[in-house]
Amino acid sequence: MTTGGESLVDRMRGAALLDVQTYEAVEADENATGQAAIVVVIVAACKAIGASGIGFFGAGLAALISLGAWLVWAGITYVVGDKVFGGTATWGEVLRTTGFAQAPGILFLFGFLPLVGGMTTLVASIWILVAGFIALRQALDIGNGQTLLTVLIGGLIYGVLQNLPLTPF
Repeated sequence: MTTGGESLVDRMRGAALLDVQTYEAVEADENATGQAAIVVVIVAACKAIGASGIGFFGAGLAALISLGAWLVWAGITYVVGDKVFGGTATWGEVLRTTGFAQAPGILFLFGFLPLVGGMTTLVASIWILVAGFIALRQALDIGNGQTLLTVLIGGLIYGVLQNLPLTPF
């Protein structure tokens, strides 16, 4: 499966390696939204397997919730970064880059392993945060300070939304 000359695996590797050019390529490739969704689903499956014991239904539910959370997060950070801090992205550009930023989450697969599972999950989570920062900075074309504020404000809004009744994200 190739889009724009790069396979899904190549783009996942580049995103995980925090390669700015990968994020720029994904941002510009309007056909990469499907690839980004696949990354989100793969990571959700890895997280479900790594949590072990949640079964097939739980894994499917985790994938749906992850897709929804990705859409909401991209929407929030798009509005904050673009409308508040003057970014130049579209929602699709933010969606694509933040989807690929989840690539290090394949390490969640190892979450069930004794002794190293918890550390692997922690490392993957921090790695995703760093990749997400780069993804937003590149998509929005804003500086580090504005990106940090976008993440913090977006996180606050997302946290409020998570705690509203009947919100599955």
